[in-house]
Amino acid sequence: MPGPTARPGRGRWALILVLLAPAVVLPLWVSLYDREDPKLGGWPFFFWFQMALIIVAVAVTLVALRLARAADRESRVRLGVTPEPPTADAGAGTEPEAGR
Repeated sequence: MPGPTARPGRGRWALILVLLAPAVVLPLWVSLYDREDPKLGGWPFFFWFQMALIIVAVAVTLVALRLARAADRESRVRLGVTPEPPTADAGAGTEPEAGR
């Protein structure tokens, strides 16, 4: 049985970092796409590769976001807090405003 200091969601956060790393590292690695061939529809490689990176980055970011939300939800339940954090406008409109 893990002790009170163990963090069960650590592996999931590591997976999230691994998912997000290519979205950050690949665009910064200019020598990887600093060429014109192969062309795709007349577009040089450095253009269409960056456009493809945008699509890939959005996809992995969405997956990472869903994993992070699930990890946060599990952590909140484990700590005995509500699974979803309260929203900023949760009490809006329920109390009369002062001065009215």
